[in-house]
Amino acid sequence: MIDVGETVPDVAMQGADGAVIRAGGFTGRKAVLFFYPKDDTPGCTTENLDFTALAPEFEAAGVALLGISKDPPAKHARFAAKHGLTVPLASDPAENGLADALGIWVEKNMYGRTYMGMERTTYLLDAEGRIAGIWRKVKVKGHAAEVLEAARAL
Repeated sequence: MIDVGETVPDVAMQGADGAVIRAGGFTGRKAVLFFYPKDDTPGCTTENLDFTALAPEFEAAGVALLGISKDPPAKHARFAAKHGLTVPLASDPAENGLADALGIWVEKNMYGRTYMGMERTTYLLDAEGRIAGIWRKVKVKGHAAEVLEAARAL
């Protein structure tokens, strides 16, 4: 598992528009990478709406935002259009993706069923691409505002 002070792995992902987005491509600018389980589910929708609402404040603080899940680009595009999301979304590769490298694609258990899924996690990166903060097993309520305050202090 990658920790604070380490450089984020430079894994290529695909944006909702099909463009390649590299995790290491934010060098020179602070960034927030927030990983969420699935588009169009209640918690994930709320989290994305919260980051979208605060996007102008993140921008004013010089911080790029990127929401990441394993959903395909076309699903991200529909999700963003449906909810008016302005934060860019990236599709993490099904295997050997950024979530795998970070150790947040984990085995989950719900109602006795075991499956692989995304652990809701947020990373704050400094301008050199090093991890400056990590929020694991995120609770959505108030999370985006908490990350904004940490980003401003960085």
